Amino acid sequence: MTENENCSEGQRSNEVTNSSNNATRKPIDLDDVLISELGQFGRFQFKNILLVSVPLIMSAFLSEYIFSAAAIPHRCQIPECGENSTNFVFEPEWILNAVPETTTGFSSCQRFESSTSNGSLDYCPADIFIRDSIISCDSLFYARNNSVVYDFDLGCQEWMRALAGTLSSVGTLLVLPITGYISDRFGRRIALVVSISNVALFGLIRAFSTNYTMYLVLQLLQSTLGGGTFSSAYIFAAELVGPKYRVLTGAVTSSMFAVGLIVLGGLAWVVQSWRNLILALHIPCFLVVSYYWFLGESIRWLLSKQKFTEARAALEEVARVNRTQISEKSMEALLNPPEQTEQITDGPGLITYIVRSPILLRRVCTTPFWWITSTFVYYGLSINSTSLSDAMYLNFILTCAIEIPGNFATVLLLDRIGRKPTLSGGFFLSAACNIIFAFTPNDLNVLRLVIYLLGKFGISVVMTALYLFTSELYPTEYRHSLLAFSSMVGRIGSISAPLTPALMEYWVGIPSVMFGTLGLLSGLLVLTQPETLGTKMPDTLAEAEALGKSDQQRKK
Repeated sequence: MTENENCSEGQRSNEVTNSSNNATRKPIDLDDVLISELGQFGRFQFKNILLVSVPLIMSAFLSEYIFSAAAIPHRCQIPECGENSTNFVFEPEWILNAVPETTTGFSSCQRFESSTSNGSLDYCPADIFIRDSIISCDSLFYARNNSVVYDFDLGCQEWMRALAGTLSSVGTLLVLPITGYISDRFGRRIALVVSISNVALFGLIRAFSTNYTMYLVLQLLQSTLGGGTFSSAYIFAAELVGPKYRVLTGAVTSSMFAVGLIVLGGLAWVVQSWRNLILALHIPCFLVVSYYWFLGESIRWLLSKQKFTEARAALEEVARVNRTQISEKSMEALLNPPEQTEQITDGPGLITYIVRSPILLRRVCTTPFWWITSTFVYYGLSINSTSLSDAMYLNFILTCAIEIPGNFATVLLLDRIGRKPTLSGGFFLSAACNIIFAFTPNDLNVLRLVIYLLGKFGISVVMTALYLFTSELYPTEYRHSLLAFSSMVGRIGSISAPLTPALMEYWVGIPSVMFGTLGLLSGLLVLTQPETLGTKMPDTLAEAEALGKSDQQRKK
């Protein structure tokens, strides 16, 4: 072979090598451009987060049923003692003469049968009642009038009262396919505007409910058609943030939801009428409709729908605001993505593969249980905080405020001590606090509140860490589906949580013991899964199955 032939052969070899490298090289995507050119977190991203903070805060207003349908102290009205109007004292000196005593005071829905009606508001002796005969109330007297419980006389129908929260959570499950369709078909901006519009509209109408059925139907419609507000706003906050800042951005968006709950508690404290409270919360939501005109569409959605002209303009706007530049090469790579070739696999399908794999089967059964526990405990603690003491509004505000340090503590812990210790530690802390709280004497108000807040801090850590850890346990090809499955099953927890106050009729510690037991089980189940810190996220089911096997792990 001559020198020229050697050169030619070498050139052909290099061409083949380069061609092979180009064929296997990962196409440039938006994350690559954010990291290398546009900036992972600049002025544009900061402005976007500030804008969507408003709907993120307002998304928490769907929880106002905690106050508008709050339980109210009540007892039987005693007409034999002159209680024939509403102008009398809720707890007169003679009340235990007419109503059976309980461990928490006196009965709410029972009274003694009377033998005569010679009593008065000032004097109602025990001898006019037959203390061996206990009957149900004919009519109720309420300590307050700032809830639907008063307007629709739900005092002794605790399960019916709790139905408002359950239907609200059912709506957040039903909204998933609705918001997903609107978001994919018409864009993220439309999905956000439609969601917040429905929150405002149905909230406004619900303020004028004439009966409890109307209130419940509108509650379900509001959460079903408006429950996508948080997820729609979250997309705008996170989609243009580089990978380095995504966990921090998640903590910020979760904290904005907590701020919304704090605003809700503060407003409920000031505006006592449940109808006026709903109006005060939802009328300002109409302002977010204006986002349609000045909030840019999602760049990722524009690229996925091949709306390249709008995408180019949006990318140039990001570069301008961030005072950076995007090269024409990167722009062309984003606007001219390679054609996707259909991959044909001869292996078993997802379900078959999982059933045949004990490791993945255990994982698919475990992660939904974490989600059920986290939503059950998180929403349960928020809802039950109003019954901690007479300072219901302050208790609720503190219970929501403790989430914020919990969210940011998670950011600090995840990359330092790992995913498993952070998640299991959050579960165990919350479980321990809830179990201790159940057996702490009622007269130790400050201690009870501190224990309760520590329990909420623990479950807040879990809520922030859970999404990341779950996504890292599943392969790229099925990550979205399996993550969505865990999240959807987890709605069982949020649907059940509003019913827990009704269990206090049997023993006040039942909800706390349930929270603690589930938290303990979930914490133990976390320990059965592999640590994902420092490992490459799996791309295939086989790689996901190999997680935790040190000889097969591939480091980043």
